[in-house]
Formats: sequence, C-alpha cells, structure tokens
Amino acid sequence: MKTFQEYNFFNENIIKAIESIGFKHPTPIQEKVIPFLLSSEKDIIALAQTGTGKTAAFGLPIIQKINFESSFPQALILCPTRELCIQITRDLCRFSKFSSFIKIVSLYGGANINSQIQSLKKKTHIIVGTPGRIIDLIKRKKLFFNKIQYLVLDEADEMLNMGFKDELDYIIEKLPKKKQSLLFSATMSRYMNVIAHKYLIDPVEIITGKKNIGSDDVKHVYYMITNLNKKYFALKRIVDINPDIYGIIFCSTKKETKEITEFLIKDGYNADALHGDLSQTQREFVMNRFRNKNLQFLVATDVAARGLDVNNITHVINYSIPKESEIYVHRSGRTGRAGNTGISVCIIQAKEIRNLKEFERKIGKNFDRIMVPTGEEICERQLFHFIEKVKKVVVDEKLMKKFLPEIQKNLEFLDKKELIKRFSWIGFNHFINYYKNSKDLNPISYKDKETYNSNSLYHKKRFFSKIKKSKKESFSKLFLNIGSKDNLTKLGLINLINQAVNNSRINIGHIEILSNSSLFEVEKRYRNKILIGMSRINHLGRPLSIEIKN
Repeated sequence: MKTFQEYNFFNENIIKAIESIGFKHPTPIQEKVIPFLLSSEKDIIALAQTGTGKTAAFGLPIIQKINFESSFPQALILCPTRELCIQITRDLCRFSKFSSFIKIVSLYGGANINSQIQSLKKKTHIIVGTPGRIIDLIKRKKLFFNKIQYLVLDEADEMLNMGFKDELDYIIEKLPKKKQSLLFSATMSRYMNVIAHKYLIDPVEIITGKKNIGSDDVKHVYYMITNLNKKYFALKRIVDINPDIYGIIFCSTKKETKEITEFLIKDGYNADALHGDLSQTQREFVMNRFRNKNLQFLVATDVAARGLDVNNITHVINYSIPKESEIYVHRSGRTGRAGNTGISVCIIQAKEIRNLKEFERKIGKNFDRIMVPTGEEICERQLFHFIEKVKKVVVDEKLMKKFLPEIQKNLEFLDKKELIKRFSWIGFNHFINYYKNSKDLNPISYKDKETYNSNSLYHKKRFFSKIKKSKKESFSKLFLNIGSKDNLTKLGLINLINQAVNNSRINIGHIEILSNSSLFEVEKRYRNKILIGMSRINHLGRPLSIEIKN
C-alpha cells in the first residue's frame, strides 16, 4: 500500500503536517476522493463509514487548492452541529499546521458572535459553520460568499433531518452558481436523493464499502429485558461485566440522558450528560473530560453526539434504540474507529426485535443475543479482573522501600493465604454486596432456556401460563398520590421504592405514571415495608401517601 508521500498528492507543507499527525497510508475513501478533487471540478457524493477519514478526504485537497493570496473566503463547509463544526475546524488546522498562510474560521451558535465578526474582518480562506450562525452573520452583512469556489455539505442528510432545509436554501442561494459542491455522509438516507437533486449538478458518486453497511470492526449484540423498569438495572450489569468499558450511552431524549446520568453517578460511575440544554462552554468541558478519559461514560442524545471524534471507545450502548437504521449506523460508528474493534449494544424488549431485523438488513450484519449477566457472573469477572491488575501493577520500589517495613510489621500476623483473601475482598467486595441475592433479569431464566427453545407448543403454553400465574399470585398493586405533574418518572418511582425499604433487589411489575397519581406492582412480601417506608418519605417537599389498590 502506497504512502501519502508516494502518491505525490500534496505539497511539502501538507506532507509535513500529515506526517506530524501520524497519517501514513490514505484510507479507502481518501484514496478515491483526493485524486478526484485535485483533478476534477465535478460535484461529488461521497459515502463512507463513520471514522474512515472523510474530513481529510475533502479537507486536504481544499487546503492544497486554496489561493492564499486572496483575502476572501473560498471554501464553505456546512455541518449540522457545533461539535462537528469544532471537530472539522480542529482537523483542518492540523492539516494546515505548516501552511500558516491558510486562515480558517469556525462559526457556530453558542459562541460569542462579536469575536467571530472580528475574525471575519481579517483574511479568511475557509469557513466551517452551522446553518443558523451562518445566516445570522449574512443578515448582519458581516459575511459574504461571492468568491466561494468549494461548498462541502457534511452530513447534509442530518441537516435536513434536523429541519434546516430553509436555512440550506437561503445559504446556497447566496453562493456563486459556478462552484464545486461536495456531499459527504456515512449513510444513504431518504434525504440523499433530495439533496443531490436540489444542490448538486450531475454528481459523481464515490462509495467505499456498501451503502449503509456497518463497520467490520464493530460487533453488534443485544440484551433482552422483560419490561422498562428493568432497563437501568440491565444497563448496570452490562457495564459491570465489562470492567474496562469506555463508552457512549445513547438515549432518546434530554430528560432520559439526565436521569440515566444521575443514576450512574449515584452508583459510583464517572459519567456526564451531553444534551441540547448545555451551553457551549459546558459542552466543551464535558467533551474534554470524556476525550481525556476523566469520564468513563458519556450519556448523549443523537443530535448532541454528532461530530464526536473520540478513538478507543470500546462500547456504544443503545439504551433507547433509534427508529431509523441510518441513526443506528451513526451511533455504532462511534466505536471500532482507527483500526480498533468495538461493540454496539442494544437493550430491548421482545417487541423491538423487528427493529433489529431492519438494522441487520440495512447494515449487512447480524446481531448476537447475549443473556443479561447474573450477579454471580459479574462478581467472578470483576474478581479475576482485579487479580489481573494486581499481576500487572508496576511497583515503585524506591518509594515503597520507605514504607514496606512498617507495612510488614502491621501485617505479620497474617499468613499468605489470609493476606490474599483480604486484599481480594477489598478489591471487589462492593460487587458481592450489591449483587448478593440478585435475580435473573432475562425474560426467560437460565434454567428454563431449554423449555423456551423447545418447538413444543405444549411446553411453551405451559411455561408462560406458569409465569403469568406466579406473577398474579405474588404481586400487589399500590396507589401513590404523586404523578407526572410532580416530575415523577418511572426511574424516579423505582428509586423511591428502593429508598423506602433500602433494597434494590425488589421485583417491580407494571408501572403507570398518571398526571396526579401513580399505580405500580411490587412483590407481596415487600408490600407492608413499602407502605411504611414510603409514608416517611417526601418527594420535592411533598409527603407521600400510599395505599393498596384492589
């Protein structure tokens, strides 16, 4: 495989920048797009999986072709979110590191517009921006596009999906008719034909791999749960069975991201949320913490996660699965990047299997079902993970020499076996305490899997009738005097129940959150404890009233 230097694509300054970044060989999309852009003025549609180097594919040729003597903007790169805008700008600055005469300006909402206006007063060659802020500056007569030669629509399908059609129309009308338009995306969504027809002229289509296909470096798995009130506990077990996990947890709403983040933090994980309510300063603070691995988990909505470019993410967890396969492709593409492998996880109920079948068809990959791990399996995994850490730890002999005699003196009454036992217990006893007496969260228990897999209709009917009868006999329905108007959610109610009896292992059945009240089912053996415990709790300053519902 040829290197960038052997291809002789670029000038000396760009080659120097590429080498300083660590790029050696072009990726498949770069290998196809770069020579085309350097030799042709035709419009293109370029499709490639997330994490395959699309920014370099269009950014490097544009930097090469810029007339640095001109003081007017020559290239406009439009993208849907602030995060993607910042990431593209950061990449272009790295590519032009030794081309100091190339000036790049980033324009996005949430940042000080006056500072951006001051930047535009200076010589500018490339503008990277989001539609809203670009229009704002055009209307203020601070931004002019009469010299634009290159238009890049990065993830334009997502811009239409986010409702930016009128904004795109407005901006593109301000551009010269004669220009080269480049459309880049990871997926062939329903919007692509609309975009190609409206904004491009006779485009050449460049595709690496298959349309919408998932990366070969990503494994796709799913865990099935019985009902929604078990979902967070399943998430926790998935996290705990993977001791070195570093990932993104995708939720469907801002409210859900906040709830899940609060639960994770309460359970001792380093997690933070990324959603639309955060200011730009807050978003950058969260992202920097995640990039630097000061956070183990980023809990995000799809819109907020656009433009994330973080390598070494081990897992993407779909806490709420998306409705469209294109969104799933974008999510799963956050892992398995830059030659690394990753796992994309879906937590689903049985009725959502049909969604996974659609994802499988679109991405050309199969999903493997994994049983939600038991407490015993998690404790075993964590114990041996702790032992591996002990085996690999590097001791500072010089520092320990000072303290070792006192340590030996204090522990001399313990023999080797007892010492190992106690240190191992310290390393993972909180998992044992948390998961003792824990129950199976799978719809079908491990011991009944043979019955479940049997093709015998008789066995299936008998098995499910046994479950239904058992649930009816062992659960009580309770009425609570608060509901959605009191900001009560299902997860919030589960937390109140566990708080009332100081036990997170209670089986909870159906939950119904009404406007001014709530109904829920719990195991009969805990009914009286819950009645007493919840009557002593306040919710947002309001006393709780609870009674048995016949």
